[in-house]
Amino acid sequence: MIEADRNGLGIDEHFLMKYRSLLDVEEAAFDELEHAYEDGDRAHFEDDFRTWCEAVRRRANYLERCVGPATMITVSTTTTTAVITA
Repeated sequence: MIEADRNGLGIDEHFLMKYRSLLDVEEAAFDELEHAYEDGDRAHFEDDFRTWCEAVRRRANYLERCVGPATMITVSTTTTTAVITA
């Protein structure tokens, strides 16, 4: 077990458990997106893309709340483009 918040950024065991769960959700969403792409299933791809974008957005919001804003992540759900800007 790591020391609670030894760096002053709010990164402790609870933070890491929540962050890992958000990463797991994002990974699962990306896997579904990848399968839809490989299958050429456009309808499922669009839906899976929105689900994946929402997972990325939730993870970014969690990091911003807990650690602070370092990078702005912009995800467009109207097209199949995700943009990460610093």
